[in-house]
Amino acid sequence: MLSSLDESGMTDLRDPVWIRLCLECEDIAQNEPVLRRFVDRAILSHSDFGQAVAGLLAIKLGGAEVNSEDLASVFGEAIGSDQGIVASAKADLLAIVDRDPACHRLIDPFLFFKGWQAVQAHRIAHHFWKRNKKDLAYFIQSRTSSITSTDIHPAARIGNGIMIDHAHDVVIGETCVIEDNVSLMQGVTLGGNGKETGDRQPKIRQGVLIGAGAKILGNIEIGRGSRVAAGSVVLHSVPPNTTVAGIPAKVVGSSGSTEPARIMNHQIEADEG
Repeated sequence: MLSSLDESGMTDLRDPVWIRLCLECEDIAQNEPVLRRFVDRAILSHSDFGQAVAGLLAIKLGGAEVNSEDLASVFGEAIGSDQGIVASAKADLLAIVDRDPACHRLIDPFLFFKGWQAVQAHRIAHHFWKRNKKDLAYFIQSRTSSITSTDIHPAARIGNGIMIDHAHDVVIGETCVIEDNVSLMQGVTLGGNGKETGDRQPKIRQGVLIGAGAKILGNIEIGRGSRVAAGSVVLHSVPPNTTVAGIPAKVVGSSGSTEPARIMNHQIEADEG
């Protein structure tokens, strides 16, 4: 497959992530013929990673309101004018393979994991939001929320190397900031704590791990390298390299690592007391 595409000039053999995706996708096509049309449309019909991202998201988000072909064109233009979207999408893929013990191929999050897909849709929505195309940004947010159960406001600022695991029932508000290399589990809310306006929602610093069902509310900061235990409600800022737990959340010890988002250790018993 790769040699024939190379001869026709249809693929970028300088991109190791793209090469790996194509090889893994070809394996799927050979092993599961019923999926051949899907993987052709999602990966093998494209010449590079950015086009494939645009095409896949168009497949996922297209429908009666806006057809997939029109969305693919608009998404492709956005990605073509902002290569940061491509770099971030690749960083997110690699982060998931690194952190998720159930993920052994790059193609898994690309084709099947709604957390990765939701974040990439947000990146495109954010691109349009910054260019004052807010109706299009809201459309992408709305469709993504309906399809993935992950609701990220287009204005939220999200870094690279992000993993939203399982991704069901995740809410990220308008003025949220999520820095690089953060991991969130399902059911997480990053929101406000009332009807205040302006900068009103959390700032999640680099390397933070947020457990399932945690609620972080208000214009507060979760310090670099910290952990928020599953089910916690955090109403005050958390110092760096700290673990908090409970309702309301309190400090229970250190985070036990400089990279909790990558280590993915949710156990806190050793830090208690």
